[in-house]
Amino acid sequence: MRSHDSGRDRASGPAHTSGAVRDRLVVRFGPEALAWCDALPGLAGELAARWDLELLASHGGGTSRVFRCRRGGAGTTVWLKVTPAPAIAREEAEALHRWAGSPSVVGLLAQDLQAGALLLEDVAPGLPVQRLAGRLPEVAALLRALREPSPAREGPSALRPLSERVDFLCRLTERRVDAAAAPGCFDLALLERARARCRELSDSGPVGLVHGDLHPANVLSGPGGRLVAIDPRPAWGDPDFDAVDWVLDGVSDLAALKRRAAELAAMVPGQCPDRVLGWCRVQAPLAAVPRICAGRDDEQTRFLLALAGR
Repeated sequence: MRSHDSGRDRASGPAHTSGAVRDRLVVRFGPEALAWCDALPGLAGELAARWDLELLASHGGGTSRVFRCRRGGAGTTVWLKVTPAPAIAREEAEALHRWAGSPSVVGLLAQDLQAGALLLEDVAPGLPVQRLAGRLPEVAALLRALREPSPAREGPSALRPLSERVDFLCRLTERRVDAAAAPGCFDLALLERARARCRELSDSGPVGLVHGDLHPANVLSGPGGRLVAIDPRPAWGDPDFDAVDWVLDGVSDLAALKRRAAELAAMVPGQCPDRVLGWCRVQAPLAAVPRICAGRDDEQTRFLLALAGR
């Protein structure tokens, strides 16, 4: 697994949390995250001793810290992921258990859900899929693997409905707009429209296990060129949601978006191009806001805003 290579922090040992990472965690979890960061070296050391790990490097993230480790015995590379929110670890662990045995999803080796800790297999060579660039058949194979057979909702589950996940993302986006230096840079009514569309799609569609965050940085190149999904933010909902990032990638006009949705759906049984387009409209304002806050006014940003308003 290699997608966490950005944001490395080696200055004071692998379990040290830099100021930039602390800031991101505070934005996501509140000031309580600071105490968690202070306690992280001790927690990481305890988990390393229990699971026979040598911590080699740490990597930043918005919801967790991830450590590249060498595991005793065979000396294999594994990844230790720790979050201040045990519920996030619990949800990810459940999804990985339900996908267990699939070569298209990273394997879960061990867990301590009370500590918010997961031990994950390595994916080699593990390079993120930065751009679609003609890889649509491989993406289609990944989407088929995530839904065929679609893990059914059986027994107790920690996972929430996809509509709740989207509503949470809308609230995060509102906070980001509020914190932006330029008031009025984004019409918040577009988020209300996204919520309404999400409810309509959720009420009318199938329910399966959704990865929930299947953008290119969370898909790695695995053995033999197979694509492997990591870092799910799982939910129960319409599996067509997971196609959105791949359909929107690099697209800046509606005709091209419709062609991409139809082409991908033709390779993924059960996927509906019209529903994928509906989810693209839900996601469009969420994708546009980070670009606007970064000062971008390019063709794709303008297309996302137009798509959100259709």
